[in-house]
Amino acid sequence: MRSANGWFDRFMHGIMRCRLDDLVLETPVQAMPALSARMGVDIRIKREDLQPVFSFKLRGAYAKMKTLTADEKKRGVICASAGNHAQGVALAAHHLGISAVVVMPAITPDIKVNAVEKLGARVIIHGDDFDTACERALEIAEQDQLTFVHPYDDPEVITGQATIAVELFRQCQAAPDYLFVCVGGGGMAAGMAIVSRYLQPGTRVIGVEAEESASMKAAIDAGGPVTLDTIGHFAEGVAVKRTGDLTYEICSDLLDEVITVDNDEICAAVQDVYEDTRAIAEPAGVLAVAGIKKYFAEHSGEGKTAAAVLSGANVNFARLRHIAERAAVGEESEALFGVTIPERPGSFLDFCETVGMRGITEFNYRYSDDAEAHIFVGVQLKGGIAEKQEIMDELSGHGLPVIDLSNNDMARLHIRHMVGGRAPVENERILRFQFPERPGALLQFLKGMQSGWNISLFHYRNYGSEYGRVLMGIQVPETDGERFQAFLDSTGYSYTKEADNPAYKMFL
Repeated sequence: MRSANGWFDRFMHGIMRCRLDDLVLETPVQAMPALSARMGVDIRIKREDLQPVFSFKLRGAYAKMKTLTADEKKRGVICASAGNHAQGVALAAHHLGISAVVVMPAITPDIKVNAVEKLGARVIIHGDDFDTACERALEIAEQDQLTFVHPYDDPEVITGQATIAVELFRQCQAAPDYLFVCVGGGGMAAGMAIVSRYLQPGTRVIGVEAEESASMKAAIDAGGPVTLDTIGHFAEGVAVKRTGDLTYEICSDLLDEVITVDNDEICAAVQDVYEDTRAIAEPAGVLAVAGIKKYFAEHSGEGKTAAAVLSGANVNFARLRHIAERAAVGEESEALFGVTIPERPGSFLDFCETVGMRGITEFNYRYSDDAEAHIFVGVQLKGGIAEKQEIMDELSGHGLPVIDLSNNDMARLHIRHMVGGRAPVENERILRFQFPERPGALLQFLKGMQSGWNISLFHYRNYGSEYGRVLMGIQVPETDGERFQAFLDSTGYSYTKEADNPAYKMFL
């Protein structure tokens, strides 16, 4: 592996000479008093969400484009992006008087497409995901002799992102003991790790990835970049199947550790940021804050200081409902249960008396049969996991069988909205899909289905994301098992088989 000095020799001169202040703001470092008090750690966040495009991505794009030759500027630039990088490239191009083309996948929300077009860039919609859009952008770049501006795996882009750390260390009265940085493709993490190792080698630098798209951790574990088979798109700003080659080299050398956080922990961090700053961050933007919470829940931080980058705030308003729902679970302030009670008068009263004075946040029930009833219930927690276990023990002790659904995605995304009684359906296969949020996605799916396969259950909710969550039941004869599997694989949609999910067995 390359030594830290090797990275210093290659990057630090350019980083310290990088001047972006004619377009890029020096964002403030802000205290998080409420979260600091809860965690026992002095926590500060650098507000990159306050950049003109509401994301740090402007730094790398502008740094890259400032280095172009006069001829390259005349020909123009191109990039592939579903959001923040696209807006950074578009604004930098407008500022420099350069023509820009942005290839965006069809799942990109209109709000982001419109934002890029308003900045003067030409938008081309192509494919259903970033990888397909990127392939098309590279084809056009070669065909039209445009400069491709990579979102992360480029030395100049890394240099631009590194300026965040230069500012942060200058703004802090004393260097933080810990620096948490979000990781998608790794551009920010790589740049900030170089600066931190050079200016403040005593600061521990920890990368934070979304659990559903942890391509950097996978690369470090494998000894080199690997392509993930599937990724989740909840934190779409860091949903990268394969980390960069250069960013991997730097991060594997210089990061002290890479940790992952799940969607509930991300949602809880969105809430934490709002409560301390009144800023509404996007899921990818709070990865570092979620990482701080997870790390210091497992390690003592007494007397320590920690800094994080709030990297973006390009969140669709429609997503906030979903984020709020999941934040309660992420904060361990709500538990979701499936409870079986006798189907007789007074059972509901018995259940409520067992739960006691705890707040009921949700209660769903539909008559099923004369013997027993299944209820879906949310209970407010003040004592976290310990109180959740206490409630389960109390219910079981009163002869009320209970299962914990708090971390069951099928239950949280679908079942809670569907409680209505079970139906006797033969040969039913239950699957949870991620459909791209574009016209025709469902139609394409249905056209590929074999005649004779019947849809017996369907539930969809729009969460304001690039992908919609669909729960589907399909009646497929046992003799069609191989053909059905081939059909599922041919759709290209991410799916999970859920026939053995306890929530399905209890309620549907």
